[in-house]
Amino acid sequence: MTAEIIDGKKLAENIKQEVKAAIEERVRQQLPVPGLATVLVGNNPASRTYVASKIKTTADLGIHSLSYELEENCPQDKLVSLIEELNQNQDIQGILVQLPLPDHLSEDRVMHTISPKKDVDGLHPYNAGLLTRKYSEPLFYPCTPSGIIHMIQSVCPDISGMDAAVIGRSSIVGMPTAMMLSRCNTTPTICHSQTRHLDEVCRESDIVVAAAGSPGLVRGEWIKPGAIVIDVGINHIPDKTSPRGYRLVGDVEFDEAVKRAGAISPVPGGVGPMTIAMLMANTLKAIEYR
Repeated sequence: MTAEIIDGKKLAENIKQEVKAAIEERVRQQLPVPGLATVLVGNNPASRTYVASKIKTTADLGIHSLSYELEENCPQDKLVSLIEELNQNQDIQGILVQLPLPDHLSEDRVMHTISPKKDVDGLHPYNAGLLTRKYSEPLFYPCTPSGIIHMIQSVCPDISGMDAAVIGRSSIVGMPTAMMLSRCNTTPTICHSQTRHLDEVCRESDIVVAAAGSPGLVRGEWIKPGAIVIDVGINHIPDKTSPRGYRLVGDVEFDEAVKRAGAISPVPGGVGPMTIAMLMANTLKAIEYR
């Protein structure tokens, strides 16, 4: 068996084209276009790359964009004041503060400050709380988990009744992904570094979402034959043969897992592009809350 490769780039491009068409229609109707503000604190190379990609995508799709770069030692009050100003800016419907933040800044306080109606990352406690309530809908679903669900359903639209293993319990990916899988009527098991017999949990799962940030953690032999595997990990491994001196690998031992899985996402080219596409979709949705 050789797994179907879930092409995140292709899926993301389809979503972005839908967003672009909707914005072009708004322009034709002389309606306001959505605006997205990105805030980058410090000089983390990966964060800088992500933000640059998001800014480029907004320009490609016709989304109004504002970009702010703050110094590494930016005081908490300065960052909070900027967010409060953006909350009041009528031309901005979405606010994205790139994570992680420098250690001296409170991520929790920053997330609380962003207006829930402009929380296009879906991380505000208001939206996170509604995600856990059975009969409630958050204003925005978080971007990476939304992309994960979209990828799973691209190969299996009805996942009701399936067992799922979510490896990683972060508030950005692991926990909300488990909540969203539950909303799809799967039975998710949230796994982490203290989970006993992780291999056995994976072997019994129809869906495996690996988001632990540990290269090659999930062995190919752990995968249930025919399972859907979504690899969220982005890990830099030294590689002298690469011009950059490193290569990107996921949390799943891909070369072995691809022989057992029914469908699997690659790294790179899997979840990453989907995260940005879902951010653009959320930004379009945000203008409905004007």
